[in-house]
Amino acid sequence: MYPLCGRCNKAVYPTEKINCLDKNWHRGCFSCEVCKMTLNMKNYQGFNKKPYCSMHYPKTSFTIVTDTPENIRLKQQSMLNSLALYKEEFEKSKSKGFSVVSDTPEMQRVKKTQDQISNIKYHEEFEKSRVRSDAPPPENRQDYEQQPAPPQSYSNLPPNSQPVVQKAEPVHSVMPAIPPNRGGKQHQALYSYTAADADEVSLQEGDIILDGQKIDEGWMYGRIQRTGQQGMLPANYVQPL
Repeated sequence: MYPLCGRCNKAVYPTEKINCLDKNWHRGCFSCEVCKMTLNMKNYQGFNKKPYCSMHYPKTSFTIVTDTPENIRLKQQSMLNSLALYKEEFEKSKSKGFSVVSDTPEMQRVKKTQDQISNIKYHEEFEKSRVRSDAPPPENRQDYEQQPAPPQSYSNLPPNSQPVVQKAEPVHSVMPAIPPNRGGKQHQALYSYTAADADEVSLQEGDIILDGQKIDEGWMYGRIQRTGQQGMLPANYVQPL
């Protein structure tokens, strides 16, 4: 007895039989369930033991879950748990006495600028203290210059001899040489900048900076042509002319 076709339920002879999807098919009956296009063993796609073409093959999709009272209760419970954990972490951080600040690029730039300013002030104070320690105070130096030479004793001289008086050479105070003020390069401001300290100057976009001299990495010294003020300013805010 011959097997039955999975489509027409008629007997399938061996010369026209296709064995696929656990069923036997006539060559003409092995077609798509939707468009009835005749298929073969190379282009068919099976779903639930039924043949489909690639165009009408059923696609899986997500199932929409309705907001049942149980789902709403679980959602509210999870929100309450999240709030409780947040309050617990907040109380722990508050008891430590500090707040966590994210290390953003802006915070890194501000920290780097503050470190550079601190280094510049440290070098200035160090140079001033070294100059004060090397040179004697002005009042002591003046007293030393005006101090008269002690009188010489002539009691041990032989008779009929005249004492030889030596002229004292004038004492000149040695003052440190001041280097000439050489004109630096001219620069133009690319961005506006507001002075954050007394030894800094404010900039506006397009300002001309005269006598520009580089002090340290990231900072320079110059005079603003528009205002006549001079002081330190960030070197990455200007470009040479």
